[in-house]
Amino acid sequence: YALERLPKAKSQALYNQYTLFEKQYGDREEIEDVVANKRRMEYQAAVKLDAHDYDSWIDYVKLEESVTDNFDRTRDVYEQAIAQYPRVAEKRLWRRYIYLWLFYALFEETVAKDIEQARQVYVACLKLIPHKQFTFAKLWLQYAWFEIRQGDVGAARRALGQALGMCPKDKLFRGYIELELELREFDRVRTLYSKYVEFNPTNCATWVEFAKLEAALGEDERCLALFELAIEQPTLDMPEVLWKAYIDFVYDQGDYNKTRELYERLLALTDHVKVWISLARFELAVAADPESRVKAARAIYERAYVRLKELQLTEERLALLEAWRDVELSEPQLGDVAAVEKKMPRRVRKRRKLDDGSLEEYFDYVFPDDEEQGARFKLLAKAHMWKQKASESAVAAEPVSDDNNDYEEEEDN
Repeated sequence: YALERLPKAKSQALYNQYTLFEKQYGDREEIEDVVANKRRMEYQAAVKLDAHDYDSWIDYVKLEESVTDNFDRTRDVYEQAIAQYPRVAEKRLWRRYIYLWLFYALFEETVAKDIEQARQVYVACLKLIPHKQFTFAKLWLQYAWFEIRQGDVGAARRALGQALGMCPKDKLFRGYIELELELREFDRVRTLYSKYVEFNPTNCATWVEFAKLEAALGEDERCLALFELAIEQPTLDMPEVLWKAYIDFVYDQGDYNKTRELYERLLALTDHVKVWISLARFELAVAADPESRVKAARAIYERAYVRLKELQLTEERLALLEAWRDVELSEPQLGDVAAVEKKMPRRVRKRRKLDDGSLEEYFDYVFPDDEEQGARFKLLAKAHMWKQKASESAVAAEPVSDDNNDYEEEEDN
């Protein structure tokens, strides 16, 4: 009675005496009740000071769940907490608040064992959220799985269908697809994937998962058609993932000609060094004999080196040469390591001027063929300068014509 009425600043000494009393005369439950009472008062003070302190509300309701079997008391605290909803429709303000509803529903389902009350909690929360501004996929999915646990698959599908109709988002699609996969409803999964790629055609992971589903179901033609449709999209978030999955699938099918064609199509779009190295490794893997293998890979590396040199990509050329050298070393009798070593660059230290006027040291790579080309350019430049100077000297040495003087003499006559 005294602890509930004394100000917090004056109640510490009384609380200490109360604790000592319970330790001396009380049992374990009474001692725990004293500790819980103190925490309860702290949480009550915190939520009284700030009614939208959702972390304190969550700690408060978890305390009530753990220390009492009085479900009505716990429900009362939950009802007080969810009544303090954010007054502004901004998702960042609602994130912690939604967990109160989720914990409330789980409490009713797993602790109080009141299934209908748990369902009402989900429905009330879904009505409260301003779905036109934002939504929470976690809430929709938890509600759907709740209905699955109750054996009502239709209710779960209706809930997720409503969610996709009102506020479609990636996490909702993935969660709905996962649910239907668990139920082995592959036709529904296929329909959901079709809607998903229409909603977000830039997501490469979705295209790959859709194609893998068709491959797992034995629909190879559908899988190929999906990959072709995917790579034709004007914008993709991770095209390298999509192309790799496509090439791996065709390679696993044993269609090496089409695999080679896909690599060439990809190289028409990008000159990334990893694509060149991957193509060379492919040729190493599919060639009939060691000599053909090394020869085919060497041809790819030579093409790649010329192309990367044209683009003046230093780091990429070095990575390519290192991969090329490993291939030549792998075949001691057929490999030509010396030819690759001649192309290897040397590391030099250089300086460059920064925007603030200071100098910065950095390391660069100088390739032998670049030096030779630079030397040839310098020689040509010097030859051009010599020729220009020679022509200027020849012009200066020519005698000056006396035509003007002859004209004056004729005039005098």
